[in-house]
Amino acid sequence: MIAFVVGTTAELIKVAPVFHELTSRGRSCEIWYTAQHVEELGEALVDLSLPAPTEWLVPEAGAGNLARPVDVPRWGARLAATVWRNRARLRARLRADGRRPVVLVHGDTFTAPLGAVIGRLLGARVGHVEAGMRSHNLRHPFPEEVNRRLAARVVDVHFAPTDVEAENLRGRRGAVVTTGANTVVDAVRYALDRPAPPAVQLPAEYAVATLHRFELVRDEALYRQALEILAEHSARIPIVYFAGASERERLAQYDLLGLFGDRFRIEDKLSYVHFMPVLAGARFVVTDSGGLQQETSHLGIPAAIHRAHTEILAGEGETMVLTRLQPDRLRAFLADPERYRSPGTMDRYWPSRVIADAVDTLF
Repeated sequence: MIAFVVGTTAELIKVAPVFHELTSRGRSCEIWYTAQHVEELGEALVDLSLPAPTEWLVPEAGAGNLARPVDVPRWGARLAATVWRNRARLRARLRADGRRPVVLVHGDTFTAPLGAVIGRLLGARVGHVEAGMRSHNLRHPFPEEVNRRLAARVVDVHFAPTDVEAENLRGRRGAVVTTGANTVVDAVRYALDRPAPPAVQLPAEYAVATLHRFELVRDEALYRQALEILAEHSARIPIVYFAGASERERLAQYDLLGLFGDRFRIEDKLSYVHFMPVLAGARFVVTDSGGLQQETSHLGIPAAIHRAHTEILAGEGETMVLTRLQPDRLRAFLADPERYRSPGTMDRYWPSRVIADAVDTLF
């Protein structure tokens, strides 16, 4: 049996195409959930046509979103205690279909290295989807860079999106399978093939912004500077800023809500299948999200990545701009975003099929 050990909605989005590809081939798959994100889970499962988690590795009762770093130790302790207490049952469940037990983890959250360790503890072969991504800076992004490196020491098969990530894994234990692209391209295709009713009313021409990373929003001066630049540019084209509850709290704390109005709008975050059509229609995107960086690249949409560092450098200066949090670089992108438009790669890659082929062969 194949257990997908995941804990966030972003992980669910990127493993959903792999899950569906494997089940279409007759493989028995389950979701084992670590509950880093809880409040958005139900909607995400419906959007992605995924079953409810078979196992809650952090007990569902009392589980809640990990909103602050201080929440992580208690979450980790509950995860470890639950797995250890149920290890015999979980080990048996992985072997219930009579096939070699497999655990698949994804990306760079705390769940990735911990899920890999759980898989090894239960005697399963472990694969890491979206392996090998590196910023080569332990502090940016933190803790993601650390999580990636720890996972790479434990897994048996690394599913690297491109040759760049495969090269980063040179010398590590286990096999490396290059998938051609990140599975997010399959997730985008899945969402756009299932159009949802419009969730927000948008003008004929607009841009999209999302800024949410802790290293940015905790710094009032940097956060204020970025939003003021976007508000100023919205005189030329409407910009829609999608914000979650934590960003809204920061905006209120910093007295920044007054920046928003008819041209620089603030909207609640949307579910994935509702957000992808909005993203696909945007003239350009300003974001600090690694996931959105990949999605805009596949869609061919100009993007400014407002971060100090990124683990995805492909296309820098051609299809996207890494601002390095410098206001002049952001303003330069906004002055002529069309120069970064590209044809996109939506019809070029099918990474979930590659992963499923490898799982069938190796496991």
